[in-house]
Amino acid sequence: MSARWDGRMMQLAAHVARWSKDPSTQVGAVITDPNHRVLSLGFNGFPARVADINMDELNYKYDRVVHAELNALLFARGPVVGATLYVWPMPPCSRCAGPIIQAGIARVVAPQPIPRWHGSCAIGDEMFDQAGVKWERWTHG
Repeated sequence: MSARWDGRMMQLAAHVARWSKDPSTQVGAVITDPNHRVLSLGFNGFPARVADINMDELNYKYDRVVHAELNALLFARGPVVGATLYVWPMPPCSRCAGPIIQAGIARVVAPQPIPRWHGSCAIGDEMFDQAGVKWERWTHG
């Protein structure tokens, strides 16, 4: 995969992240096929038809939010086997790693974890290693 295409897709993931109504953590995800075609997009937020209320109350929000990665998988209209998942501004957590692996994603590209999520992201990385999913830390502008 070229750094040029990776950069474009990370910019798109960052743009999609801004669609989230979460005031503290906006996450975006992009799934592409090996030819760089976008298969799906996702951002974190409450499920459809669930009111976007109390987004600043962490316990309320954490029990309801659907993560960007899972939304991207759910919105995909076809198989994502062999695809690349781009996530901004942090890598997938342990909660998302399982569905990503099960869906057949081959590669994950994301920046370093945000400190408060480091532990969960490290578990996700370990799961990717065990399942043979290639993951890369995005370090370019």
